[in-house]
Amino acid sequence: MKKALGFIYILLLVVMAAATIVEQYKGTTFVGVHIYGSWWFCLLWALLTAFSIAWIIRRRMRRWSLLLLHGSFIVILAGALLTHLTARRGILHLRQGEESAQYADTEMKLQSLPFTLRLDSFEVQYHEGTASAMDYVSRVTVKDEDSEEAHIISMNSILSHNGVRLYQNSYDMDGRGSVFSVNSDPWGIPTTYLGYALLFFSLLFMLVDPKGAFRRLLRDPLLKKGTFVLALALLPLHNVFGETKETPPTLNRALADKMGHLLVNYNDRICPLQTFAIDFTKKLCGKKSYKGLSAEQVLSGWLFYGEEWNKEPMLKVKGGELLKKLGMDSPLSLNSLFNATQGYKLGPLVSESHYGVEDALHKQARQLDDKLMLIMELRQGVLLKLFPYTDLHGTYWYAPTDSIPDTVESEHKKYITEVFSRLYQDVLDGNESRVGQYFDKMGEYQRMSGGTSIPSNTRIRAERLYNSIPFATVLFMVCLTMGFLTMGYFMRRLVRNTHPLPLPKGGEKGEPLKGGEKRGKLFLRLCVGVMVICFLALTLCLVLRWIIRGTVPMGNGYETMLLMSWLILLASMVAYRRFRIVLTFGFLLAGFFLLVAHISDMDPQIAHLMPVLQSPLLSIHVSIIMMSYALLSLTFICGLTAVALRLLNKNKEQRNEQLVSLALLSKLFLHPAMTALGLGIFIGAIWANVSWGQYWSWDPKETWALITFMIYAIALHERSLPIFRCPMVFHLYMVLDFLSILMTYFGVNYLLGGMHSYA
Repeated sequence: MKKALGFIYILLLVVMAAATIVEQYKGTTFVGVHIYGSWWFCLLWALLTAFSIAWIIRRRMRRWSLLLLHGSFIVILAGALLTHLTARRGILHLRQGEESAQYADTEMKLQSLPFTLRLDSFEVQYHEGTASAMDYVSRVTVKDEDSEEAHIISMNSILSHNGVRLYQNSYDMDGRGSVFSVNSDPWGIPTTYLGYALLFFSLLFMLVDPKGAFRRLLRDPLLKKGTFVLALALLPLHNVFGETKETPPTLNRALADKMGHLLVNYNDRICPLQTFAIDFTKKLCGKKSYKGLSAEQVLSGWLFYGEEWNKEPMLKVKGGELLKKLGMDSPLSLNSLFNATQGYKLGPLVSESHYGVEDALHKQARQLDDKLMLIMELRQGVLLKLFPYTDLHGTYWYAPTDSIPDTVESEHKKYITEVFSRLYQDVLDGNESRVGQYFDKMGEYQRMSGGTSIPSNTRIRAERLYNSIPFATVLFMVCLTMGFLTMGYFMRRLVRNTHPLPLPKGGEKGEPLKGGEKRGKLFLRLCVGVMVICFLALTLCLVLRWIIRGTVPMGNGYETMLLMSWLILLASMVAYRRFRIVLTFGFLLAGFFLLVAHISDMDPQIAHLMPVLQSPLLSIHVSIIMMSYALLSLTFICGLTAVALRLLNKNKEQRNEQLVSLALLSKLFLHPAMTALGLGIFIGAIWANVSWGQYWSWDPKETWALITFMIYAIALHERSLPIFRCPMVFHLYMVLDFLSILMTYFGVNYLLGGMHSYA
C-alpha cells in the first residue's frame, strides 16, 4: 500500500510539473481541458485520497492533531471536487444603460441569472495626476421581482446576490461597457474554506503541540552541543576600472540638484525629477553616476549640451556579438552609431528584430536602440512631464512639446510651451543665477497648479533619501564579506577540534577566558552588531519604499528579494542565541538575495500597483510565503554544509555527530517553513477567490508552489520513510528540494509566465 501511495504521489508531482511546461506550447485552455480538467487527473487525486485514508487506518493514527492535519487536505480536495462538479462560471457583458438576466457560460451557452442586472455607469479611477489606473468601478442596479438595489462592483469588491457573485473582469475601450465574471459555487467554497480553517489551525498547532515533532526537536540534547562548519565558497571578484576625469559640459552640481527637486510624471507616478535622472543614467551606462557627475548632471548634460554628449562613450553594451558586428568596444558614443555611408548602423538589425528575429545579436541591437530612443525622447521633451494643470476634471501633467488642449488657460499654456526655450538659452549663455530662478519658479508653478497630485513633503523627502543610498549594493557587499569572515572563524575552530556553536563561557570551575576565547567572543559580538545594523538599514529601505508608494513593498521581484533578505536576517538574529553558525547562514543567504536584486534584470523602479494587487490579503500572502522561502533557504545551506563536512572532515566520529546535529537544525527550520508555506498558499487561494472568483486556477506559480509544498512535505514523514533517518540522505534531499523553490520563484517568472509573473 505504501508503494502504491508513493507512486501516485510522485506521478501527480510529475504531471503537474509537466503541465506547466506544456502550457507554454499548447496554451492555458489546452492544459485546462486535457490535464487539469480531465477525468484521469481527478482520478489520481481521488486515488491519492483513498490510499491516504487507508494508510492512516492501517497505521492506527490516534493523535488528533495529525488526524486533523491530514483530514484538512481531504476536506479541501472534497471542496475542489464539489467546485468541479457543481460550480457555474461565465461572463456577462453590459453596455451602459443595458440590462440582462442571462450570462454566457464557459461553453458560450446562455444561462439564467436569479435577478436582472443593469449597468448604470463605468469609470476608470486614476492615481491623481497620472494615467495609472487605481481601480475599475462599475455602478449597477440589481432588480428582483419586487425591489431594486444600487451596488458598486470594483476590483477586490464583489457583488454577491442570491447565491451568485459578480466580479469586475474588464471593460470596453470606450469606457461605456463593462465585463463581469459570474460565479456560483454554493457547495464547493464553504467546504473548501472549512478545509482551509482546519489546515490553518492544525499547521499552527504543529509548532506548539508538546508531543509534536517540532517540540521534540527543541528538547533534543544534541542541539545544545552541535558542531557545524560552513562549506567553502568562492569569493566574488570585483574589478574596478579607472575612469578619465575629463567630463563633458553640464550644469554645476548645485543647479543640477535644484533641478532634481522638481517633480515629474514619470512611470505614471508623480516623483522627484531626481528619480527619473537616476533611472535615465543607469539605463545608459549601468550606474547612477558617470565620471563623478551626479545623475541630475548627466540628465542636464544630455538635455542642454547635446552636441558634446553625443561624443561621450557612455552607452554600455552587454554581450560581444553586437560589438563584434560593429567592430567597436563598449562603451559606445551616440555619434559612433552613425556615419555618412550607412546612416544608422543599427537600422537593419532593429528592423529585422521587429520582424521576429530573436537571436542574441538582434536582442543586443534592440536594447542599444532603446537607449538611443530614450535620449531622443528626452531631447524632444516627451519625457519631461513637469507642468501640471488642474481643472474640474482633475489634474494633468504636460511636457513642453505636448499638444496642450484648448481647455488650458492661455497664460498657463504659454508658460508650459515657452519656459524651456528661455531656460535653454540662459543655460547656453552661462547665466547661472537666472537658471536657478527658473527652477525655483517652476517649483512654485508645480505647487500652485498640481492640486492634490503633489506628493506630501514626507513622501518627497523619503524618496530623495531612498535615492541617495544604494541599499542593495552596499548591503550585499557587507553581508557577503561578513559571511566569509564568519565562515573562516568557524572553520578555524573546527580545525582546532573545538565547538563553533556556543559562545565560549570560560573554563571549568569558573576559570577565566583565555586570550583566544576572548577575541573569539568579541569577534562574534561584533558580527552580531553588524547584522543588526544591516537589518535596520534594510528595514529603513523597505519603510522608505512603503512611504513612497503608499503600499506594502511586495509588488515585484525586486521588492520580494529585499523582503526575503530582511526575513533571513530576522530569523538569523532570533536563532543566534541558540545556534551561532546561523550568523554565517544569515549573512551569506541575505547577501545572495541582495546580490540577485542588485545585478539581475529585475526593475527596481517604484510604480503604482495594478488595482487587483491592492488587496490587504496580498501583504499577508506574500510575507508568509517569503518567510517560508527564507527558512527553506536555511535548510539548503545546512545541506550544503553537510556535503562539505562529508568531504572535508576525516574524523568519522566527529563528522557523524556534526551531520546529526546539522540535520536537527535543518528540521528545526523545516517545520515552521512548512507551516508558513501552507498558510501562504491557501491565504493566496482565498485572495484569488475574493479577486477573481476562483480560489485555484492552476496558474504555473500556484502549481509550482503546491509542488514545492508536496516535495518538502515528504521529508516530514520520517516515521513512514526511515530512509530520512540517515542524516546524509536528509541533507541531500534538502539540497535537491531547493531546486523546486528556484523554479517556483525564478523559473516561473522568466520561463513560464502566468498571472504571477509580476513577482
